Amino acid sequence: MYKRGHLGVAMLTLAPITFWLLTAGYPVFAVLVAGTVLYLAMLPDVDHRIPGIPHRGPTHSLLFAGVVGGVFAGAASLVEPVLSVAVPGGVSMVAFGFLLGFGSVVAHLLGDVITPAGVNFLWPYPREWSLYLTTADSTLWNWGLFVLGVFAMGASVAFAVRGLPI
Repeated sequence: MYKRGHLGVAMLTLAPITFWLLTAGYPVFAVLVAGTVLYLAMLPDVDHRIPGIPHRGPTHSLLFAGVVGGVFAGAASLVEPVLSVAVPGGVSMVAFGFLLGFGSVVAHLLGDVITPAGVNFLWPYPREWSLYLTTADSTLWNWGLFVLGVFAMGASVAFAVRGLPI
């Protein structure tokens, strides 16, 4: 997937979470989560800029997702004593931070698993998973996922604001 497709997949995964956060009364968290996930949508592709790291290697794994989640959890543990913020779902800020970082990377992996190159979820275990649905450079799929993501996010916000069940 290219950037547009990854943003679309990120929005598709965000839509139900955004709806839940808005209907549960956490609009600030909804914006924070959406902004973070969209900002990090391309994080695993940092491997393009790091010499010696193969594309779709360690940065495209659940281990990397866990590391990013750990960084977010660590940041939340530093902020939690200073800020008293009610976190959705009754979880701690640390757990919420972990899920936010982990989920951001997993959204990217979902976009790549539909391509023939696949994803090595269990890196360094040498196995790649692929659904073989489309090539990464497919204009139709990249734009299609993007449009679907925008529609899903718009619908989730509209339904949440109007108090309509999905």
